[in-house]
Amino acid sequence: MKFESSSPKNRMLSEINMVPFIDVVLVLLIIFMVTTPLLYRGLKINLPKTSANSLKKPVPKVIVSVTKGKEVFVNGHTVTWEALAAILERKYKEDKRVIVYLKADKNVDYGTVVHLMDVVKTAGIDRLGMITAPTPKNPE
Repeated sequence: MKFESSSPKNRMLSEINMVPFIDVVLVLLIIFMVTTPLLYRGLKINLPKTSANSLKKPVPKVIVSVTKGKEVFVNGHTVTWEALAAILERKYKEDKRVIVYLKADKNVDYGTVVHLMDVVKTAGIDRLGMITAPTPKNPE
């Protein structure tokens, strides 16, 4: 008697059975889907009600621009130098936290910028910022 190992009945199965692997992965997925919402629960607290709003109002901002022709703009609208002081005083009376940002053309003389800063200070506003353009980076 002779045994042949090459017969079709005695061949070994060399494929991986994926069904048990998929079952395990799906079970793990379901476990994570069920437990994840439970991890991020907040505390249920009955907060008291108030009539006053405790959130602060945003700080008002005014942009004053000066062109090289000495034209003055407040938030994009043309104004005269005489009206500028009244506008800034009104903004200061509306909210004492007002911030003025100054945009001046680089060709405007220094005296005009100082005069504009003086008008802002005279209106009572002590928070003044300067808006500038970033310097271009030199490619090396």
